[in-house]
Formats: sequence, C-alpha cells, structure tokens
Amino acid sequence: MRESAMDVVTFWTKSWTSDDRVATRQLLAPDAEIEWNLDAPVDEEELVRTLHKIAVFADTVTVVEQARADDGAALLYDLVAPFGTVRMVEFLGIEGNRITEVRQVYDVTATDRFFPGLYEQ
Repeated sequence: MRESAMDVVTFWTKSWTSDDRVATRQLLAPDAEIEWNLDAPVDEEELVRTLHKIAVFADTVTVVEQARADDGAALLYDLVAPFGTVRMVEFLGIEGNRITEVRQVYDVTATDRFFPGLYEQ
C-alpha cells in the first residue's frame, strides 16, 4: 500500500517530536534540500541533531496549524520550553514517499532566548 504525502507528513512529525532519529533520518531523501534561518550551516545530520535537541528539551511540541498538498505541507509549531515558547514554520516537499525538501523558519530571537545553544556545535 502506497503512503500518501499526508501520511509521510504525519509520520515525520511524530518521528522527530518523539525523538525517533532513525525514523526521522529514513524519511529524508538522500539528496534532500535543507534550509533554515538559524545562524549555522545545515545538512541532514545537523537537522536531525537539532530536531533531537528540541524533542528532548521542549516540554511539548505542538502542530498548531497546517496546510497540506499532494506534494508537501506547511506546518506551524509551538515549541514550548521551560521558560517560554518558540514558533517554527516548516515547509516540506515530498516525492515518492520521501521528504525531498525541508525549509524551517524559526523565531530566532525567541529560539536564542528559550533554547540557548540549540544550533551550536
């Protein structure tokens, strides 16, 4: 049975928010394009590492809004840390049941304040 893009998006969100790094990595196509607005270079390893840090540090990660299409989705997350909440928007491109594009836009001021050291090596 072939998964739809919506199934891939749901599995992606559940995988990274529950800190399942193996599943998160497996969903990414080998040549996935990854971009974000954090002040650090990003590749597949850094993306998975940063999502891991969010998953273990955040009190909760909630999808508060989403727009889905046959070839991807846009998701708005609330990342609730012990001292405040950060918003992150994620745009996913999906092809052949794999994620081929990940674009993340963070509220950088809140990220630096409430998730200190998130994207430092």
